[in-house]
Amino acid sequence: MPALPGHRPPLLLELDLTEVPVTTDADDPLAWLRSRGRRQLRPTLRALHEAGDDRRVVGLIAKVGGALPWAAMQELRLGVQAFAASGKPTVAWAESFEGSRDLAGYVLATAFGEIWLQPSGGVGLLGVGIETTFLRGALDRLGVEPQLEQRHEYKNAADRVLRKEFTPAHREALERLAESVFTESVSAIAAARGMDAVRLRELVDSGPRTAPEAHDAGLVDWLGYRDQVYAALRGRVAEDAELLFADRWQPHRRPSLPARRRGHVALVEVRGAIASGRTRRGPLGRQVGSDSVSAQLRAATSNDRVQAVVLRIDSPGGSAVASDTIWREVCRAREAGKPVIVSMAEVAASGGYYIACPADVIVALPATLTGSIGVFGGKLVVRDLMERVGLTTGSVEQGARSLMFSPRRGFSDEERGRLAATIDAVYDDFVGKVAEGRRRPTSEIEAVARGRVWTGRDALDRGLVDELGDLRDAVRIARERARLPKDAPVLRPLHVSPLARFGRARNSEDPRAWAAARWPGLLDVAAALGVPVEASLRMPTIRLR
Repeated sequence: MPALPGHRPPLLLELDLTEVPVTTDADDPLAWLRSRGRRQLRPTLRALHEAGDDRRVVGLIAKVGGALPWAAMQELRLGVQAFAASGKPTVAWAESFEGSRDLAGYVLATAFGEIWLQPSGGVGLLGVGIETTFLRGALDRLGVEPQLEQRHEYKNAADRVLRKEFTPAHREALERLAESVFTESVSAIAAARGMDAVRLRELVDSGPRTAPEAHDAGLVDWLGYRDQVYAALRGRVAEDAELLFADRWQPHRRPSLPARRRGHVALVEVRGAIASGRTRRGPLGRQVGSDSVSAQLRAATSNDRVQAVVLRIDSPGGSAVASDTIWREVCRAREAGKPVIVSMAEVAASGGYYIACPADVIVALPATLTGSIGVFGGKLVVRDLMERVGLTTGSVEQGARSLMFSPRRGFSDEERGRLAATIDAVYDDFVGKVAEGRRRPTSEIEAVARGRVWTGRDALDRGLVDELGDLRDAVRIARERARLPKDAPVLRPLHVSPLARFGRARNSEDPRAWAAARWPGLLDVAAALGVPVEASLRMPTIRLR
């Protein structure tokens, strides 16, 4: 039957959650290239949290399955639960959950009202496992000697290079990470499926299961193919329902003052390894520059309309000096009387935690990897490798230690002593700043530091974070702390258009001074397209990672 004139068919929101929707950077000239054809994360989450109130939207259907990052899965799961709270039907369907890393995908599926599984599929539900590849044996064969100092026994990033197997501390830390994530998953599944946790663990230990076996065990509700899933849901909501990807949904907004003329929350994002200089994309991934982040924080601090700052961190750390630069600007924002709320994403560890510790409130997801309050540094000595391939080195020096960090020779005893003293100083400073920011004695922080990584759940129990939640929770807290209305805008403090990047900056406060003022080069394009390129072997001296 044809639609009546003026009739707007109901909307059935659609998601593909077999991979995480992408987060694009508005100031990255390659963002459009890297995200070509992929769904967008922020609009997807907005739809999940807000579209339930849209009378035209009648339901939600999603394809699930696949190896998802744990924290990102949890953020999406919170969104699905928010939509389901509207009372509108939610359906997840999967071809299979049979992969050894599909547990996260299944946990996400349990947030939906129904789970459908293709009859030829299966449910792995095999648990949480962590494997670590150690490089020392390969380096020894190549003739490369790692000369590193680490603080302390749990700073396991160095262990992968220094050793051939787990140390007791390394194994202890990873066992606890796996246990924490697994326990969280069992609790979520058991609550959603109405199952006893003990029974669920028995199912995990006796898997995998075929589709009929999974149905009999109560792990899925229906067996069927994609067309059957869609037909069943349309039959419940509306046969003429129009499909719409969730990130294409647009909320209905009432006219109001331009956002930047109102009191608002500034959103500053730190995504990638922390490095000095401007944010840039290299062959090894995105590096977030301390100059770029600091400029954003300064702009937020100096803008009278910015009433609070949300610092979104998704970083494993990086340069100690660059982390300290950002830390100072976070402190300055607080000193200006503006609440600073940290939202931790997949990882906010080492340098990522360094820049978070002075915040008023730290919000993490249960599976966020955080902590890692420690430091390592040194170099890889390639002298034997060079000799094996027939390369020799000549050198001249002015200054007894001018070649201290040359990879062509090892440290002398005196140089190793100076390196150790420097590492100790950085570690002590790190612990002291965490103690100051968390308003706790240094001895208490030392007990949970020593380079150890914690999940967000365990970090909450140890006082390293304040609440469990997602970005929206952090924004809510920021609005409350600043006494802003619930719909106060959330804006980035600075934005430089692609054309403005080519103008000359007047001074260091000009946004063009920190934005990448160039078209992407060959290496940038290659990295965006996933083409392997040669990377530099130069290793930074001191790393908070």
